[in-house]
Amino acid sequence: MNPFQAYLIEEIEGKVQSRLAMMNESDLDTGEVTIKVAYSSINYKDALAATGAGKIIRSFPCIGGIDLCGTIIESADTRFSAGQKVIATSFDIGVAHHGGYAEIARIPASWVVPLPAELSLFDAMALGTAGFTAALGVVRMEENGLRPDKGPVIVSGATGGVGSLAIDMLAQRGYHVVALTGKEAESDYLLRLGAAEIMLRDSLDLTKIRPLDKARWAGAVDNLGGDVLAWMASTMQQAGTIASIGNASTIKLNTTVMPFILRGVSLLGVDSGYIGEPYRSGVWRRLATDLRPPHLADMVRTVKLEALPGEFGNFLAGKVRGRTVVEIG
Repeated sequence: MNPFQAYLIEEIEGKVQSRLAMMNESDLDTGEVTIKVAYSSINYKDALAATGAGKIIRSFPCIGGIDLCGTIIESADTRFSAGQKVIATSFDIGVAHHGGYAEIARIPASWVVPLPAELSLFDAMALGTAGFTAALGVVRMEENGLRPDKGPVIVSGATGGVGSLAIDMLAQRGYHVVALTGKEAESDYLLRLGAAEIMLRDSLDLTKIRPLDKARWAGAVDNLGGDVLAWMASTMQQAGTIASIGNASTIKLNTTVMPFILRGVSLLGVDSGYIGEPYRSGVWRRLATDLRPPHLADMVRTVKLEALPGEFGNFLAGKVRGRTVVEIG
């Protein structure tokens, strides 16, 4: 096969550097499924990896991109066949295994999911890891008893990919969604996605978080960690459910056991990275049907592979809302 273009992340003299490069199929990592990549996307984790702002890459050099979709060129696994459209996200993709920012990818079969018939390849990456993570959070919370009639659900990091998609999914399922954001200028955007209320982060006094505060939320989706997550825990209703999804603010959490032992609050860790089958395919089927966000097109922009170097800084600076799809093929 002819050489193909890829976005390669390397470590040179102790510093992370990334660039567009020409590669051959023989350069790819091992795997049973070879895919002609149509689309990938940009996640916060991708920006950390490509810039070295976070210690994300575990094996250099590595083609970036933690998710991808496309059409199978060949498969050594009988569960998949040439010409089949598939999705591959998470696991070690774009971290310790060559990822989605390339025209060709070779992926272990156990990391590959058939594209649901209701989704296009573009839709799959408009959702991507962020959509899968948001949906997994909703599924886990509902398995834990959350229902629209139990009360409002608050979503932090509301303008990000996971936050935007979570708001859209929850609203269309009938929940009263409160969007917690530091970006007042994005209020109209969040209301269009289905948020019933906007709460500004600077309206909170996070220096005085009580062990138990006024009970407000039946559910919460947290993308920040730190004091915001501690405040959420203190303001949950009896038997409330929190989906802990991200750490965009900090990995630290300073809280008490009071919400968990006096109000029966559940703190659910949402690990979209390594959850296996059949649960993974089941969440993707839900994304294609009852959890499909109705305003997906309103939160997506598309860039070319060649534009990647200019995109990551905006992610790290928190200047991006919604989802960014990378057109590969």
